[in-house]
Amino acid sequence: MTRRSCPCGLPQAYEACCGRFHSGAAAAPSAEALMRSRYCAFVQEDAGYLLRTWHPRTRPRTLELDPGMRWTGLEILGTSGGSAFHSAGTVEFRASYRGGSLHERSSFERVDGAWVYVDGEFPA
Repeated sequence: MTRRSCPCGLPQAYEACCGRFHSGAAAAPSAEALMRSRYCAFVQEDAGYLLRTWHPRTRPRTLELDPGMRWTGLEILGTSGGSAFHSAGTVEFRASYRGGSLHERSSFERVDGAWVYVDGEFPA
C-alpha cells in the first residue's frame, strides 16, 4: 500500500496526520493543527468534518463544497495563541487552488476542550 503524504503540507502520511482527526481517532491539539485538518477536509470534500469543527455560534446549517475545486497547497503565514495553554487563537494562511489562492486570518476557540473554527477575515 502506498503512503500518501498529507495535503496539509506536513511530511507525515495523511493517515498519521490529518486523517486521524477526520476519522475521530484524535482531536486536533492546536488551532494550527485544526486549521491544517480543515484545509485537508476541503481537499477531501469532507463537509461533515468541516461542520463538526465549526463553532456552533457561527456554523452554517449546510455546507456545499464545489467538486470541481482543486486545492494545490497550504502555506501557514503566522499564528497567535492556539496552543494547549490558550482558549483562543488565530492562524493566517494562504491556500492555493488551481487558478488562484485564498488568504485568510482564521479565528479559533475551544468549545468543551476541543478546538473549533469561529470565522475568518481576508487581509488586504
